[in-house]
Amino acid sequence: MAKNDTLKTASVLAFERKLDPSDALFSSGTWDDRAQYANWRIIPVREKSVRGTISNRLKAKDQDPAKLDAAIENPNLQTVDVAALPHDADTLAVHFTLRVLAGAGTPSACNSAEYQRKLKQTVAGYVSEHGFGELAHRYACNLANGRFLWRNRVGAEEIEVVVSQMKGGQAEQQWTFDAFEHSLRDFEGSKATRELSELINEALSGERYLLLDVVAFARVGAGQEVFPSQELILDRSRGDKSKTLYSIGDDKTAAIHSQKLGNALRTIDTWYPAPEDGGDLGPIAVEPYGSVTTQGSAYRQPKQKVDFYNLLDNWLLKDQAPSTEQQHFVMATLIRGGVFGDAG
Repeated sequence: MAKNDTLKTASVLAFERKLDPSDALFSSGTWDDRAQYANWRIIPVREKSVRGTISNRLKAKDQDPAKLDAAIENPNLQTVDVAALPHDADTLAVHFTLRVLAGAGTPSACNSAEYQRKLKQTVAGYVSEHGFGELAHRYACNLANGRFLWRNRVGAEEIEVVVSQMKGGQAEQQWTFDAFEHSLRDFEGSKATRELSELINEALSGERYLLLDVVAFARVGAGQEVFPSQELILDRSRGDKSKTLYSIGDDKTAAIHSQKLGNALRTIDTWYPAPEDGGDLGPIAVEPYGSVTTQGSAYRQPKQKVDFYNLLDNWLLKDQAPSTEQQHFVMATLIRGGVFGDAG
């Protein structure tokens, strides 16, 4: 194919996400009563006031013993949000729905008809050659392994994930997964994840409507703390609550942000360059620069030419198709959605 020297990246270029989760709500019950989940009680977010101790790292000028003793005499009072199971319930239920939408690779906004035609042609070529099967199976595995539970997955005795295909408000098909039988490190999957991935593949391809209902049961122990999303409050004043948890409704039901669920579901990128220290991170979330905020690192640096923008520009503008693995990454980024125009 001839190199296209005149095509430029559109200055306005945006994509809507194609995996669209709702917020996830928390409720509580007993492990043996999972079949009666619909009657379980919600888990409210409540406040707790505690007296803390001085434990932060001190500057050199504050390390004088007399000053430290004086500081410890002053109470470090804190008010924080907490969420926990009641003492007569040992199991957390996390419930959300997930829409899988067609039109991956079709921009929601693009101010260059020529660029959009080339993009459509490139995406069609990818779908024709590979389909969405590989990506769909990785998304299915992240439903089965309960990655979306985040900290609630750690230390649980048992975790069961029930995924239902909804149609007309009723469950048409249903899969039940033992989350601990599905690794967080690979996407080997099972017969059931492959069945589920076939539906996701067809939905991404525009061949069917797909709404999934997901309930995860985590047996963490009666009275144990559970972990909804934490709100980011930038203008917190002295004396304000020091930790605010996400809740929904007048009854303050504990919940996880939909954005955090989306991050877990798209944690499928194993195609990034190996870290220089030789470490093995396992899958990371699909991000244009491979950013992992908890580590303060980006694993797809532009100088390595494997970030989303370099791969996409080479593919569209220079007709240099990346390797199959990097094509998967580019398509997964388009499914993630975002604003990718060259406004500069």
